[in-house]
Amino acid sequence: MKKDTYKDAIRTLNTLQTNASYLEQVKRERGDPQVQLEAMKGFLERSGLKVEDLDQLNIIHVTGTKGKGSACAFTERILRNYGLKTGFYSSPHLVQVRERIRINGQPISKELFSKYFWQVYNRLEETKDPAYASMPAYFRFLTIMAFHVFLQEKVDLAVVEVGIGGAYDCTNIVRKPVVCGVSSLGIDHTSILGDTMEKIAWQKGGIFKPGVPAFTVPQPERPLEVLRDRARESPCPLYLCPDLGAYEEDKVFPLGLAGDHQRSNATLALQLSRMWLEQQGYQGSGELKDLWPGAEPPGKKPVPLAPVFRPSIAMVQGLQDAVWLGRTQVLQHGPVTWYIDGAHTTSSVQACVRWFHQAALNEEKPVDGSEVRVLLFNATGDRDTAALLKLLLPCQFDYAVFCPNFTEVSTVGNADQQNFTVTLENVLTRCLENQKKWNQLMEEKVGQDLWLSAPLVVEGVGGRLKPDPLRSPLLLVPSVERPLNANSLVFPCISHALQWITQGRDPLLQMPTTKGLHLHPVASTGAVLLKEATVIRVLVTGSLHLVGGVLKLLDQSLSQ
Repeated sequence: MKKDTYKDAIRTLNTLQTNASYLEQVKRERGDPQVQLEAMKGFLERSGLKVEDLDQLNIIHVTGTKGKGSACAFTERILRNYGLKTGFYSSPHLVQVRERIRINGQPISKELFSKYFWQVYNRLEETKDPAYASMPAYFRFLTIMAFHVFLQEKVDLAVVEVGIGGAYDCTNIVRKPVVCGVSSLGIDHTSILGDTMEKIAWQKGGIFKPGVPAFTVPQPERPLEVLRDRARESPCPLYLCPDLGAYEEDKVFPLGLAGDHQRSNATLALQLSRMWLEQQGYQGSGELKDLWPGAEPPGKKPVPLAPVFRPSIAMVQGLQDAVWLGRTQVLQHGPVTWYIDGAHTTSSVQACVRWFHQAALNEEKPVDGSEVRVLLFNATGDRDTAALLKLLLPCQFDYAVFCPNFTEVSTVGNADQQNFTVTLENVLTRCLENQKKWNQLMEEKVGQDLWLSAPLVVEGVGGRLKPDPLRSPLLLVPSVERPLNANSLVFPCISHALQWITQGRDPLLQMPTTKGLHLHPVASTGAVLLKEATVIRVLVTGSLHLVGGVLKLLDQSLSQ
């Protein structure tokens, strides 16, 4: 029987995650990006495409450490408002794999996914070469498939988000994008990209192409200089995006994505979309008119400022209508409010905390004061979990909950979110380590609070001051408003974590109740507080994969 269903396609796609020989090959090739791009070129040609074919896609190529997906979402929405048929390739997916390949803002249908998956997979199967990796790995395959989809569905343009880095990324097989963009830089994927901002900037600048205009948002001085040098090597013109306020004049643009940090993604999207329209001959529409030309920004920045222009109605509406799930997203479910953000670097978690303070902590407290705050967290890879958790301390959570990115203990029947590159034992060990780091941070915080809050007494002859613990009210009477030492729990899957957090009080969370979820005393005492609380505020962060699993359970429509 021919395998052509969506589920069969996803299960077959997942087998590409475990290609050990490919992983070894990547490690060998990492020092030479040209070798990696040649390998990708070989896979592309075996699938029936040539690199030159990609020139027809009128690509906008975007990289960055944080915000690149949001910048792409803004850009795609703006250009769709011009009546253009848009393609959008992004990663990772939150609930279903087909989210990665979108046409006119919507994930391609299961039927289209199946059609193009088997078309590409069978061509690659038929042209196997035993001397090399016979099939491209997961991300490479999806990238090739996206190019097939966009070409055959005849999109007017494709917004392509880089996977990791830039120079080594398989999306960098693109020869002639229309315009390139670099969102905010930060520290992430250090084992692949390097452990300094300068090294990471070098990788990101690898997407610059000769003569193709590029834009970046304000960056720290040294990384910005690296981007400038990469642009000169290419060579290509590189511009610094002005602050969004420069376009707004006397009116603040409402953004579809919440948080002040989205303003830099919005200004990048304005410049990318304007340049694309200009390059494609849309400047005659009369809607795009420069107010003043680009010039060297103050402070002797190494990169010239991009021109400020009066955004068209379509642009302003695009910024307002943009949707990007799992980023600064709020879901109100009865007494439970979910604050969902896939932040996973120090700078993005800082932005997440600022947003959470604005969105949640400024809300009026219940009259009876019974508000419970819960952190649901996971972090993967080589990320500095202690640094991320430390940034979350000021949010004053009553409970911190840790779990792997699995929606269920068993992922059977949930092929879209299977990950064969990790084991349950490994990820649970990581969760326990994260919990331990949180507890240590809380103990340090309590110690500091006690030291600062205790009345001072003179010790000994030398007259040295020290806190008097016997006279400290914090030791005897915990703060009524907010306990100092938040309790923490680890669950084996997202489903169990959500069941405990909500205690059956989320009217939209449909799942069978699992008895005896957690035997720890904290679980039983916390359950009482959660059942009686007037308001439960839950921040979900640390991993986009965690966010995807949570959204799958909270919003059933995303699985349809």
